[in-house]
Amino acid sequence: MRTLPIAALALAALLAAPLPAHAQAPPAAPAPAAAPAARTPSPPGAEVYILSPKNGAKVSNPVVVRFGLKGMGVAPAGVKFENTGHHHLLIDTAPPKDMSVPLPATDNIKHFGKGQTETSLTLTPGKHTLQLLLGDQNHIPHDPPVMSKKITITVE
Repeated sequence: MRTLPIAALALAALLAAPLPAHAQAPPAAPAPAAAPAARTPSPPGAEVYILSPKNGAKVSNPVVVRFGLKGMGVAPAGVKFENTGHHHLLIDTAPPKDMSVPLPATDNIKHFGKGQTETSLTLTPGKHTLQLLLGDQNHIPHDPPVMSKKITITVE
């Protein structure tokens, strides 16, 4: 019988033909913009602080800075565990105004994304300020931020 193959060809032609405009589906709506990620909450009472050097200290290079943390744990960048973060050392700079974006890595903002709790710095002679700011797995400060007091040291 030749009618079956002809019917199959006619059906295939109908399926391949474009639909008239009134029968086509409306164009897809554009995808909504991604919402900013929510900041990771910090637990009540969490504190970060600089163990050494002490505020007002006179030091020489290399300057060893030791970090302290209370009420939270340290985890490397990219690793998400509740109530953890990793250190960022702000050198001679103010904390960022926008705490909802990742901290940049610059000469003045040092990242310790492997979970380090101390560093050795070479600083120019003179006065310098140091401050710690904890970041979550994505380098974004917690909400509220876990930030140390700013200290001033003098490198001789």
